[in-house]
Amino acid sequence: MPLSPSPSRQRRPVALAIAAMLAAAMTTLPTAVRAADAAVPAAEPDRATEPDGEKVRIERVVVTSQRRHELLQDVPIAVKAFSAKQIENAGIKSTQDFINLTPNMSFDNSFTYGNSFVVIRGVTEVNNADSPVAVIVDGVPQNNQKQLKMSLFDVDRIEVLKGPQGALYGRNAIGGAINIETKQPSNQLEGFANLLLGSGAEKELSAGLSGALVDNVALFRLAAQTKRSDGLTRNTYLGAAIDAVDHDNTLRAKLALMPSNELRLDLRASVTDFRAGATWDSIVPSGQAGDIRAPRSNLLGQTWGSTRDLSFKLDADTPLGALTAITGYTRLIENYRGDNDFSNALERPEGLFGEGQTGQGMELRTRMLSQELRLTSPDGRPLRWIAGAYYLHTQRSLQTRVFTDEGGGLAQYDNPGLQIFLANEDNSNRASAAFGQVDLDLRKDLTLSTALRYDRDARRQVDLATGLGTRSASFSSWQPKLTLTERFDRDTLAYATFSTGFRSGGFNTPGLDEFKPEHLSNYEIGSKTMLLDQRLVLNAALFHSRSKDFQYFYVKDNLYQIIANIDRVNIRGLDVDFRYIPFKGLELDGGVGITHSKIARNDVDPSTVGNYTPKSQPFKATLGVQLARPVGDGLSASLRFDVEHRSQRYWHADNAALTPRMTLLGLRLGLRGARERWSVELYGRNLGDRRYYADYNAAKYTGLPFDIGSLAQGRTLGLEARARF
Repeated sequence: MPLSPSPSRQRRPVALAIAAMLAAAMTTLPTAVRAADAAVPAAEPDRATEPDGEKVRIERVVVTSQRRHELLQDVPIAVKAFSAKQIENAGIKSTQDFINLTPNMSFDNSFTYGNSFVVIRGVTEVNNADSPVAVIVDGVPQNNQKQLKMSLFDVDRIEVLKGPQGALYGRNAIGGAINIETKQPSNQLEGFANLLLGSGAEKELSAGLSGALVDNVALFRLAAQTKRSDGLTRNTYLGAAIDAVDHDNTLRAKLALMPSNELRLDLRASVTDFRAGATWDSIVPSGQAGDIRAPRSNLLGQTWGSTRDLSFKLDADTPLGALTAITGYTRLIENYRGDNDFSNALERPEGLFGEGQTGQGMELRTRMLSQELRLTSPDGRPLRWIAGAYYLHTQRSLQTRVFTDEGGGLAQYDNPGLQIFLANEDNSNRASAAFGQVDLDLRKDLTLSTALRYDRDARRQVDLATGLGTRSASFSSWQPKLTLTERFDRDTLAYATFSTGFRSGGFNTPGLDEFKPEHLSNYEIGSKTMLLDQRLVLNAALFHSRSKDFQYFYVKDNLYQIIANIDRVNIRGLDVDFRYIPFKGLELDGGVGITHSKIARNDVDPSTVGNYTPKSQPFKATLGVQLARPVGDGLSASLRFDVEHRSQRYWHADNAALTPRMTLLGLRLGLRGARERWSVELYGRNLGDRRYYADYNAAKYTGLPFDIGSLAQGRTLGLEARARF
């Protein structure tokens, strides 16, 4: 009996319902162009009012998706944005949290504490390679896969841009981009403290302080967080938690200097240090991704590492426009040790291939230095432009080792006499780019935008283990973008876009073939509307993309991590996002994402043509219900209920291993003081205690004699208290 209905039967009614929703939204567009005086007013428009005369309004969210400050509803891009208020209401504490609320996007944390995989509109993260989504924090690109998973505290805004954004964001934006803005230094002395206590003896403490060293000239902001946990998922052989966090500490400092009205200097430093679990995969003997098994390895894995970030940003007003210069430096270290056969000597003394029990480990060292220069014309003109250049130098060393496990624990990694396999490589990458964008108002209500970027990657790899030599290659691409936007009135616009993305090729482990660069072309139409007397925001987009040399990841013989290519992939889908205020105190938000990412050509395995691409999840829907009511003496009570529905997930190109569809529930109950100076909230995540694998690897794609799965956390409950001054 199948685990769930067939994909076609499951999607058809949902697809029809969403198509009807999009059609209804589009019928609100007038058939003729309104007069030029229908342009969006600079001031806040009038809203409907409650009986007490207070205005009810959808929060105006300002984003920087196009490297300018613009209202979200004015940007002709499919953007899922979270304001500071939404971040607090939804209890967003990590990358996982906001991606769970974003349709057509998934996030998985597996194998090591800092290792993560994101999929956006069918474009997939691959291990030890460039991300499919550009991640920008305070204007500085985060250029390593390990930087995507982060703790989110003292954050002002999160923006998720869907679809290739290569023209402005570069070679890592083939699937989209994530902009994260932390809170800026303030003139007024202010601060906060936040304490969270949760399941598994989870403890999280964060605090911050901001103010002026010299009023209006020198401002500072300090924020820090520390967290630990005994873990929730146990290794039933060892009787210990696999996901315990010994510590995860972050300190962030920001200094803003404004010597004149025309010049601003921002300095930012961040330090992160962590130690937690690793290699917690379970053996799945049935080969079914819905068969949940506890880990039973005899080595309890550990990950530890640190990240050091420094950045400098200059903003200067010049006669030509706003000049922005951003310098970023990152040093990233991650080590892990753990089990290699995912079993124990009692149940599988022979290990994997008759060689007995084995362990594994890795040591990663990365240094990155980036520089961006950008000149932006003034806003409010019929012709606006951006021109810039970018440079990145990355130095990465990676050592991987497999060793015989004689019962000596993780320290056996360092014993040369127990070594079975060693790969040791040094990689250097020099990336450079030039880019520009021009926006021309053909009329007040019609804008043509064109953008173009040229990226070049020069890569070099040295084999340190065998000394067999050095190899080098370069990869380059032009990334054009063209958008036509028409505003029908102050609350409605529509756009059509052609955009492109590029992900660089590179080298696998020494001795194995290099992988090709991936190119993606995207055709998209969308609308952004405000309805029901401006109480409803409804944004929708239809897209069709074509990927050439789609990159994916697998493991060969349980030793070699391989990045390979699928010749052609076709992707089509729908994005819908909404926010709705039926009445004062009640807000609904959510969305629907449909992505059909299908293999069109695969010369390595022609039998996979017509299948979903690896890690595909064709359907996702989210709904959040936020209710707030005064309860007297300046107090207010709040309730938030979140629902996330996921369709089946296809882990590999053969589509044989799939995770059944599921629905995850979350709840927050809170009490807040006057002006929200303090708050206390009870929360629950995954209330149904749904057990599933966050990552799954079938034997066919690992070289193991069995499938393995990496368990996601089950139900978590907790208490959060916050104070501000």
